[in-house]
Amino acid sequence: MNNKNKIINDPIYGFITIKDPLIYELINHPYFQRLRRISQLGLTYLVYPGAYHTRFHHAIGAMHLMGRAIYTLRQKGHEITAEEEQGVKIAILLHDVGHGPFSHALEHTLIPGVSHEALSLKIMEVLNTAHQGALTLAIDIFTNNYPKSFLHQLISSQLDMDRLDYLRRDSFYSGVTEGSVNSERLLTMLNVKDDQLVVDAKGIYSVEKFLVARRLMYWQVYMHKTVLSAEFMLVNILKRAKYLANEGIELPGTIALRHFLNADYSWNEFEENPAVLEKFVLLDDYDVMSAIKDWTNHSDIILSELSKRVTDRNLLKIRLQATPFAPEVSARIGEAIKSQYGFSHGEEQYMYIEAKVKNHAYNNKKGHINLLYKDGHISDISQAADQMTIKALSEPVERHFICFPRELKDLL
Repeated sequence: MNNKNKIINDPIYGFITIKDPLIYELINHPYFQRLRRISQLGLTYLVYPGAYHTRFHHAIGAMHLMGRAIYTLRQKGHEITAEEEQGVKIAILLHDVGHGPFSHALEHTLIPGVSHEALSLKIMEVLNTAHQGALTLAIDIFTNNYPKSFLHQLISSQLDMDRLDYLRRDSFYSGVTEGSVNSERLLTMLNVKDDQLVVDAKGIYSVEKFLVARRLMYWQVYMHKTVLSAEFMLVNILKRAKYLANEGIELPGTIALRHFLNADYSWNEFEENPAVLEKFVLLDDYDVMSAIKDWTNHSDIILSELSKRVTDRNLLKIRLQATPFAPEVSARIGEAIKSQYGFSHGEEQYMYIEAKVKNHAYNNKKGHINLLYKDGHISDISQAADQMTIKALSEPVERHFICFPRELKDLL
């Protein structure tokens, strides 16, 4: 890279300048460019037509916010070296590089039991080898094995650059303005006390707004009932395809997708066989959607019916409630599905989905958002803020749901 800075025009933050040659190289690497083909919000665009943004957008945005956070902390007298700045920026840039097709929607479906965080770390290790150890510091920060804990908390905590970007970005692209957060205000309030990331106490209302926005985005976007139906259908399509592939039935699809339909890889195989990871990084949304289009004409009625419903947006009807559904409801709908489609026992489960989701806006068991007061003492947001607001946000909210063909809705 020459001395001329590279500039990316981001619709959220404006011009983002890339000054570091190594970071620019990583952005241009095929592993990272693949994120342009991984949707940030799975099939959420079936509900919010503007939500077509990608993991590439999000990673660049989170890195930009990291730069702003580092500037703020330095202005408040906290030492962050140039090497640490590069390391923490690389760590946040690559924190999602291990996502598979449709992000969270298909996690643990194509590769059961292997998380995107583990794959992100593995990819970082491969890139580190290729760059003669230049990513070692980034990996130490990412895995929380670096002495300055607050650097890791900037990447992963209850108030990190990941969450700050995705809330603002997802709100912008979905058009759900209730989820918008004042990221600039929150960034200027960041501080460090006893090696822990904290927020200056005068930013208390911005933190409250951040937590409220997170709660609203979960119910209005991430766990919107139609999104849940679409994404669980997507999971069942892939489960059926894997079942058929394991039965020796030929399925159309890209080489990369067919490879993972025909094999179940354990984490040990990712660790021990570099070729498995090389196959994984060829996978993206395009592989899955092009296959689903082909599968609409497959002879297997379950695969073709589900595929048609997703491509035509004729989604399964969904009902949500606070308590589990009665067993007789499940039995009644299951029998109706078998009768309608001529399914044998067990096959109705592809067209009848019963599950639950949980929303936990602030979970202080997984870390704290601490406020720093002028006298030097710190207090958890749940102790300092409006008790009613934070109590409500700290309590997990659970919803049970069922999905079934809408032509059977009269059975409820």
